[in-house]
Amino acid sequence: MAALKRCMCLLSLISIISTRTLCDTVTRREEKLKHEASTLSSSELRSVVAQTDLDRMWQDDLKPMLVVRYPGSSGSQAVQQHIKSTLGSLKAGWEVTEDSFYAHTPYGQLPFTNIMATLNPAAKRQLVLACHYDSKYYPPQWDGREFVGATDSAVPCSMILELTRAQDEELKMTKDSGSEVSLQLLFFDGEEALYQWTSEDSLYGSRHLAHRMSTTAHPPGTTNTNQLDAIDLFVLLDLIGGPDPRFGNQFSSTTRWLSRLQNIERRLHALGVLENHPNEVQYFWPSQHVGLILDDHIPFLNRGVRILHLISTPFPTVWHTFDDNQENLDRSSINNLNKILQVFVLEYLKKKSQNPVPEDS
Repeated sequence: MAALKRCMCLLSLISIISTRTLCDTVTRREEKLKHEASTLSSSELRSVVAQTDLDRMWQDDLKPMLVVRYPGSSGSQAVQQHIKSTLGSLKAGWEVTEDSFYAHTPYGQLPFTNIMATLNPAAKRQLVLACHYDSKYYPPQWDGREFVGATDSAVPCSMILELTRAQDEELKMTKDSGSEVSLQLLFFDGEEALYQWTSEDSLYGSRHLAHRMSTTAHPPGTTNTNQLDAIDLFVLLDLIGGPDPRFGNQFSSTTRWLSRLQNIERRLHALGVLENHPNEVQYFWPSQHVGLILDDHIPFLNRGVRILHLISTPFPTVWHTFDDNQENLDRSSINNLNKILQVFVLEYLKKKSQNPVPEDS
């Protein structure tokens, strides 16, 4: 009888734990869907955008990335080191980890390394910004020409690094406040096909990391929730840096966040802080539906993660050509998108500038 009672108590305890886990999972899902971002005042907006510096980004991030950097190359290793050293130098205190592995490719086994940086790993939920840092591989017979992939995707990676640098103090305060929502950065290796795009010859890094995150408990020690469950919103940047970029709507589930980017564009236009921006809306078009585009978000989308895919459509005219270089970038659009993205992130994290400039300045 005593053994039966102990068994019944154990089953009851298991039932309670399972119920709590289910409730936590449902609650987290509801929090994601109902999340409301803050709205910065005009003076706070001015303060935020004043922190970003295009010349600094160009010199400190973009130029070091404009090298041949296909998986396993010396350029790839240099870019990896640049990303890690940049994040490691910031006051916010990012936790930076690597996801290194070998994968079979048309050229045999090659090494790949994803880089994951998390502002607060203990946070319940994460806003993810992602990009791929590898460049497309072209065999040497192309008369020595080198593909450096400026829009694809040196600029997106540089934009993310500039965000962390420009908003370092604000992000540190967000972390120190113990907010339930934190920021996570994913720098993928091996997005490009090494020979010809197939389901196997592409997305090497994102396929590997999506699987790894799906099998890694979050919070640590849990059995029914993983790191993918912690992702509020997965924002992927790609093919950014050309003139007149347009971002259409691929996923109805994240329309409101694309609409919010449009709203931020309107607000910054009204303040006159966007360059060469004659119309209040030029970049973000939530009413313009775009067909599914294969990119690093796919392995995450297939596992139920909500995606906001910020890829310029139509693609830049220099896409996958040797002209995708520094000379063909549009500085104004990059600078404007830096400002819009930084406001988006701070408002999503509900973090307001601590030292806003006066309204009439």
